[in-house]
Amino acid sequence: MFVPAVATLGLLGSACGTQELPQNALDPQGPVARQLDNLWDPVFLVAVVVFFLVQGLVLYCLFKFRAKSDEDAPVQVHGNAKLELGWTVAPAMILAFIGFFTVATVFDINRRAEGEEVVQVNVIGHQWWWEYDYTDEGIKTANELHIPAGEPVQIALNAEDVMHNFWPPKLAGKVYAIPGRTNYMQIEADVPGEYAGQCAEYCGLSHANMRLKVIAHERADYDRWVADQKRPAATPAASDANAVAGAGLFGGQCTRCHVIEGVQGGEIEQPAPNLTHLASRTCFAGCMFEMNDSNLRRWLRNPPAEKPMNPDNNQGMPNLGLTEEQITQLIAYLNTLK
Repeated sequence: MFVPAVATLGLLGSACGTQELPQNALDPQGPVARQLDNLWDPVFLVAVVVFFLVQGLVLYCLFKFRAKSDEDAPVQVHGNAKLELGWTVAPAMILAFIGFFTVATVFDINRRAEGEEVVQVNVIGHQWWWEYDYTDEGIKTANELHIPAGEPVQIALNAEDVMHNFWPPKLAGKVYAIPGRTNYMQIEADVPGEYAGQCAEYCGLSHANMRLKVIAHERADYDRWVADQKRPAATPAASDANAVAGAGLFGGQCTRCHVIEGVQGGEIEQPAPNLTHLASRTCFAGCMFEMNDSNLRRWLRNPPAEKPMNPDNNQGMPNLGLTEEQITQLIAYLNTLK
């Protein structure tokens, strides 16, 4: 008994710590996530009571009635109407209690946010990145969802290829993104900050790398971000030879898949992320990498080596076979896209 007890305590202790967990659903930072947490707490308490009750009875029977001889068999209760009615009605009442509050919460969190001030965003899941279409503002971006803090944001979810699942744990629960169907969810952040999330439905090779980030701003900062995103793509200065060369290289190599507003692109059925203001983002490649020159160089050298993909089936970016000089030129151009 000593070794299993120590092993159990060690397992429980491994779950304890002081490090902040970026995807901790038990640390709600918005009203929707808080409603889910308020439901989870009492349900967990009920589950704990039921668990210890059942396990306690199992252990009691195991030791009390362990077989020594035929004469030690416990009294049989089959056909005892009172007992059978009790252990049928009690679980049914517990489930009805939990079910009532669960259904009420589900209906409440699925109410659509309405009003002129509500930010409306179409979220489209791709293998393996998220596209954000701000329908009222005419903005398309990727991987980073920018929202105003303290205000409800209404999201319409669907998918381009296979089923995905949009999940920013500290702001809301999971909602499926399904091809050919639109699901809805509402999120809201209490305070400005960055909130990590990811796809929560297995969707192929790089499912684990299909991450996302919600960035909540003060309203004035959000309005400023919207204004910046509406500006056309920057044109590299003639004095920046690398950026000018990179722009030409981008037009020849990258516009088959990527879109930059004002630059021809996006000519295939499943476009890659819109890069109009790439340099204003903090992450790229499904939010796998922090946005900096070093990571961009690693990515451009051989994208499939950095993120499992299948470019032959139009799933992800192929290796373009760029030279180091071409990569330097592309990075110089991408850095102008602010």
